[in-house]
Amino acid sequence: MAAFFCDTSALVKRYVSETGAAWLISTLHPNLKQRIYIAQITIVEIVSAITRREKGGSTTPQEAVNALNQFEQDWKTEITIIDFSAKLVNDATVLARKYVLRGYDAVQLATVLEVHNERTALGLSPLTLFSADTDLNAAAVSEGLTVDNPNNY
Repeated sequence: MAAFFCDTSALVKRYVSETGAAWLISTLHPNLKQRIYIAQITIVEIVSAITRREKGGSTTPQEAVNALNQFEQDWKTEITIIDFSAKLVNDATVLARKYVLRGYDAVQLATVLEVHNERTALGLSPLTLFSADTDLNAAAVSEGLTVDNPNNY
């Protein structure tokens, strides 16, 4: 079974129309039965991104409601949420310094590495990070992860 970790910059494309959205939607289609992981903070970031688009006028109020409802349904039924922990805070702090990452990017990287290491220890299929953030992607590649940027499609 394929497994993917999505940061906010990638997963938001499932709910709003922007570069890479069609590719992400087809790649993470529910019928494909993949495992999708996100960091717990991604929930807040997605809600914020959709709400800010609505306030800025690039999304209608109805589109925002529909996107938020779909996202809530998805994270409750088909997305595995990785909780924030003291260990993740510590790991993210180290990664923020090592790669000069923004705070939440360091949290995303620490979380994807935790999932990757757990899956590897269990002998499960490799994990791919989906992210449109070039700094996060570069750090993830440096850490040995497979990365795919939806903005390339």
